[in-house]
Amino acid sequence: MSTDAVTVDQDLLGTHVERLGAIGDSPQGVYRFVYDDAWQRARDTLLAWIDEAGLEGRVDAVGNVFGRLPGSGDGVVLTGSHVDTVPAGGKYDGALGIVGGLAALAALRAYGTPATTLEVVALCEEESSRFPANFFGTRALLGLVAPDEPERLLDRDGVTMAEAMRRAGLDPGAVADAERHDLSAFLELHVEQGRVLADEGVDIGLVEVIPAIAWETITVRGRQDHAGGTPMDLRADALQAAAQMAREITLLVEQEGRPAVATTGRWTVEPGQPSVVPGLVRFSLDLRHPDLAVRDRLLDGVHRICASVAGRHGVAVDVVRDKDERPATMDATLLDVCRDAAERCGASWRRMPSGAGHDSQLMATRVPTAMVFVPSVEGRSHTPAEFTSLPDCARGASVLATALHRLAY
Repeated sequence: MSTDAVTVDQDLLGTHVERLGAIGDSPQGVYRFVYDDAWQRARDTLLAWIDEAGLEGRVDAVGNVFGRLPGSGDGVVLTGSHVDTVPAGGKYDGALGIVGGLAALAALRAYGTPATTLEVVALCEEESSRFPANFFGTRALLGLVAPDEPERLLDRDGVTMAEAMRRAGLDPGAVADAERHDLSAFLELHVEQGRVLADEGVDIGLVEVIPAIAWETITVRGRQDHAGGTPMDLRADALQAAAQMAREITLLVEQEGRPAVATTGRWTVEPGQPSVVPGLVRFSLDLRHPDLAVRDRLLDGVHRICASVAGRHGVAVDVVRDKDERPATMDATLLDVCRDAAERCGASWRRMPSGAGHDSQLMATRVPTAMVFVPSVEGRSHTPAEFTSLPDCARGASVLATALHRLAY
């Protein structure tokens, strides 16, 4: 390791990972949704840690938590990630970027006042686990939240985001106050959520591109009939047609090969009774590829499959686009800074695409952005089985700290 490397406190980092991971934990996994009780406990815990680290803490209008190391010049280099989780999630996704960034800034205090202000942020929402508000914290920073959005968005219990914000001590009418115009760079430390680094024995991933993502809801309408009185050849079984569509979509994407991926993770079957031929099925499609043209070509293939299968089964099909995100390219200069930091820390590295979406993909549309990955054991994520070893966590945080030192000092 070079004498120019900045080393974080591994023991403190490990304690923070475990303590933050315990907030919202259950036998099924971590449940920490924006503005709920667990989220509020996490916010208050992070503010206490920020104070203990000697940083200036604050919470903005939408609940993003900041720890600030003031600099002598203009601009802010921001690091961090999201504090919310998916349902039954793990304790590293998002959280590592926060506690790793906090550890990095705590270590950098020993170097005196930076020329550029450094901040760590716990972004309030990325996963859309409670409200359909994907990247809400980042969108607020970039001025991309509509004024009436908190009043319009509902959770599964019919609670508006505005009501949830008020319960968390926030004013939904002040979301515009979260917008920032002083950010000069954003660096996000994150677990890979795939198995490339772990399988290849590489310490650090330098993300070049975040994929184009499409979410669609596919609705298949057949005919509801009696399971005993309707011969097989006279059925318009919505479930069988939908299952055939899902299978052929999977084969299409498998034939395309890596890094194309498709997932049909959410299903609704109506009326959902053992003795009734299903009359309606809805299922989700999540399709990703870092090349927008390839993603769109695959989507065209998906739509042809759905129409063809519907015709063969005598059912109707409707496809609605729920999310359409373009790929995001990371900043080449910042990637070089991160590569140099990895080498100074004695870490092996490789350039790679991300398989998952991140706050960085939106941040990159306005601010020079880079992502640093650390290995995920067996590629597990969005599950309580998610795991990254403490030495890998600390190595990633040290690479981050070293990069921040280069940028701010």
